[in-house]
Amino acid sequence: MAAVDLNTHPGHLARRLQQAHYLLWNAMVSEEITSPQFAVLNTLVAEPGLDQRTVGERVGLDRSTVAEVIARLIRRELLDKVRDPQDGRRFLLRLTDDGVRTQRRLAVRAARMSQVFLAPLSGDEQTLFFDLIRRVADAAEGLRNPAEPLAGRGAST
Repeated sequence: MAAVDLNTHPGHLARRLQQAHYLLWNAMVSEEITSPQFAVLNTLVAEPGLDQRTVGERVGLDRSTVAEVIARLIRRELLDKVRDPQDGRRFLLRLTDDGVRTQRRLAVRAARMSQVFLAPLSGDEQTLFFDLIRRVADAAEGLRNPAEPLAGRGAST
């Protein structure tokens, strides 16, 4: 049996890419606030007052993960939950003053980190890189059955 060429295995490359991102994030952005936590803060700066489900959809986190991320941000006093005046069963999320300051500080660092992370690529290559990984990520999120191939969902055969 022949070995799989890991240089053409998307899962292996995605893991390496994630590992590089994690290392750069911790070194350049924050050891306390994770990238998913920052994504939640950033989303609520752009769209204040979203509910937990909508925040999860915006940042690509499943229900249990977004619940844990939000709970941690509330414990750190970066987020508050307020009852929706239109629907008393629903809670809306808003940044605290410290949450706003934290997002602003980390946004500058995250921009610098992205420059370092993408430095091996030209500007055109960066655009293409984002287009391609976004297309794969969007197609993967759209799968109802994980065994269903991506072909037929915008991917060329």
